[in-house]
Amino acid sequence: MAKERLQKLLAQAGLCSRRQAEQWIADGRVRVNGAIATIGQSGDPERDRIIVDHKPLVQPAQASVVCLLYKPVGYVTTSRDPQGRPTVLDLVRRIPGRLFPVGRLDLTTEGLLLLTNDGVLAHHLMHPSHQVPKTYLVKVRGTLTEEAALCLRRGVSLDDGPTAPAELTALRYSGFNSWFELTLHEGRNRQVRRMCEAVGYPVVRLKRIRYGFLDLAGLRSGQSRLLTAAEIARLRTIAEEHGTFNS
Repeated sequence: MAKERLQKLLAQAGLCSRRQAEQWIADGRVRVNGAIATIGQSGDPERDRIIVDHKPLVQPAQASVVCLLYKPVGYVTTSRDPQGRPTVLDLVRRIPGRLFPVGRLDLTTEGLLLLTNDGVLAHHLMHPSHQVPKTYLVKVRGTLTEEAALCLRRGVSLDDGPTAPAELTALRYSGFNSWFELTLHEGRNRQVRRMCEAVGYPVVRLKRIRYGFLDLAGLRSGQSRLLTAAEIARLRTIAEEHGTFNS
């Protein structure tokens, strides 16, 4: 394994963010081969003895894998289903290793879903403090009024409390239905459907089209692709920027 900056190694091990790792190094909490580490120093966990707070640094046993799936309607977001319904894992059997979903899309919702073998990354992306924007294409029954759109933008009251403000872009009207894009910065259960119902517009169709900087370009329903190392690193950076990698 090639040498990497110590702050990157600590972040990869899920101990802290890179920024926090730099502070730990400055505070003398990190040693390499018996010597106190310095800012900017690199190390190889296979050859160097790296100690953090008197404990050996342990790197993940396997490389992180993140899969972007275009989930179809009719698949449950779980590893097994007691009712025997197809699961999202049935669509990614070709990918070796144990994957699990990052968050959920319900049975009748389609679109972008991430799956990974990296429990640390998944935990940070799903943490309540995360603010990764998620954009949905929404079709509701009825003609969406400006008043209802303003309510969705400002946030609505649900049984588990008021929602954060959302971004809404009206797209078009089709018969008795309205289409729009809605971007959320939180991840409550069935949140889009509940918000729309709260302002009097039942959801007819729901599709997640973006997750942060990721979209469904080049994929058809049921297809998937692996994220590149650069994309995975960018996901980590997003979580780090919003504080979810802090211990």
